[in-house]
Amino acid sequence: MKLTVTASLSFMMAFTLSGQLIAATRSEPIEPIKPVQSINLGMVELGKKLYFDPRLSKSGFISCNSCHNLSMGGTDNLTSSIGHNWQQGPINAPTVLNSSMNVAQFWDGRAADLQAQAGGPIANPGEMASSHTLAVDVLQSIPEYVMEFEQVFGSDKITIDEVTQTIAEFEKTLVTPNSRFDKWLLGDNSAINQEELAGYNLFKNSGCTACHNGAAVGGRSFQKMGLVAPYQTTNTAEGLSAVTGKDADRMKFKVPTLRNVALTYPYFHDGAAGTLGEAVEIMGQIQLGKTFSDTENAQIVAFLKTLTGEQPSFPLPILPPSNENTPKPTPFN
Repeated sequence: MKLTVTASLSFMMAFTLSGQLIAATRSEPIEPIKPVQSINLGMVELGKKLYFDPRLSKSGFISCNSCHNLSMGGTDNLTSSIGHNWQQGPINAPTVLNSSMNVAQFWDGRAADLQAQAGGPIANPGEMASSHTLAVDVLQSIPEYVMEFEQVFGSDKITIDEVTQTIAEFEKTLVTPNSRFDKWLLGDNSAINQEELAGYNLFKNSGCTACHNGAAVGGRSFQKMGLVAPYQTTNTAEGLSAVTGKDADRMKFKVPTLRNVALTYPYFHDGAAGTLGEAVEIMGQIQLGKTFSDTENAQIVAFLKTLTGEQPSFPLPILPPSNENTPKPTPFN
């Protein structure tokens, strides 16, 4: 069952004038978020259930939403996430919102796309600590899931590829259009105030948009953390070099999206910056070689808050119950 859907009515209206679709009226390095072009609705509904289902974890306690909470900007607001057996993760959880716009997934880019990313945490011993085989066995034991997979894929034999495909399809819908800044880009001069506009011009003219550009305001490249001055951190993450093996890629991380950044604290791969003001100050110094005044910092922060868009909103999925054949979870020690 394959159905195609385009943007929601409310989002399309933001792009419509006198009944006609219009382009952005301002030519800027930041672009409005575009409508979702094409999704499989059957996969989305199934992937939504799997995203919230903690039975994909060994403990039966951790779901995708645990670390990428859709009520909290698609992250968990922790320095690093808590995984199986209360293990502290090694790196800050990036937001899942607008993640389909990223050049790759994870801070170091080790997953090429959302589907490749979705399978990683399930089998990671420090995260969900299950295995792909066990996760599939759990789903295969639940008749309602078997029926839904058969409706979507045409087979009653569930595979991990189908599991990750549906989760990725759901995540593609997690875009956040209609921010106040998007409305300004589309010609609504009243959407942002003078302080916010001053912050945007400072953000742009200082060179921030060299990395934070496009619809996601980031996510499209890997950049060295500490371009002008060394970044001081106790975090041992190597960045892109862990994937490429090249020493030149040490401390290069995927540029994070700044969409909804007011919701996704703390900041950076190590979660070291607790506030937007602190993050702006550090980035100015180590990436641009610039010390922003208190007024300038406040203006940039005011602009960044205009990037909060419409958050995903839908009824919580009702998960089918386990039964006597479902493998039992292994509680934390």
